[in-house]
Amino acid sequence: MSTSELACTYACLILHDDGIPITAEKISTLVKAANVKVESYWPNLFAKLCEKKNIEDLILNVGAGGGGVAAAVTVAVAAGATPAAEDKKKGEPENESEEDEPMILDLFNDM
Repeated sequence: MSTSELACTYACLILHDDGIPITAEKISTLVKAANVKVESYWPNLFAKLCEKKNIEDLILNVGAGGGGVAAAVTVAVAAGATPAAEDKKKGEPENESEEDEPMILDLFNDM
């Protein structure tokens, strides 16, 4: 995240926390008061975002984005569909092979 984005994000959070409507002018004023130089388009973008989205929802759902793979893995593990569980179900003995051991590379082996 760039400094400009971060400054506008903090400005939006400050305005929201104080109950002040979030506009590009107010974001610009706060950013200038903090002595941060931002490109002129950032305050407009953040103001438009704040018009369309509920700030409370954005704050509360900060970690909710993405995660489709993690959710699928959680469901598979909860159902007992792990690779180790499938091997045990098949009755295959657990073998510790050389392939499972971590590979150690040494640049000075041949010296």
